[in-house]
Amino acid sequence: HVHLEESGGGSVQSGGSLRLSCEVAKNSFPSFCMGWFRQLPGAGREGVSTIDTDGATTYADSVKGRFTISQEKYKNRLYLQMDSLKPEDAGTYFCAAMGGGYCMTFNPRNAASFQYWGQGTQVTVSS
Repeated sequence: HVHLEESGGGSVQSGGSLRLSCEVAKNSFPSFCMGWFRQLPGAGREGVSTIDTDGATTYADSVKGRFTISQEKYKNRLYLQMDSLKPEDAGTYFCAAMGGGYCMTFNPRNAASFQYWGQGTQVTVSS
């Protein structure tokens, strides 16, 4: 079992920044493809960004240039730096992990590919 725990959510004004953190309670952290997803009530989980064991990243078009995913393997931590936040970025943000080390080549931010999930952290952006 892989335990994931997010932190860093909160409320900011449009244009502000937040940094989300995810602690991965599993020694084999470097063997995962890691991702950040977000969800609004009643909607599906949208893939925001992924990073694989070699540091290759993907981003949803809506966040490119504003969000940055990173990881510190020795700390077993995943991060999402969110800058220039917009009201449409609001939602519950989830950290997720997929075994194998490398993200899917096709549709890497497909939530169905990720086996392990955190409980989420809330992000609110006011206009």
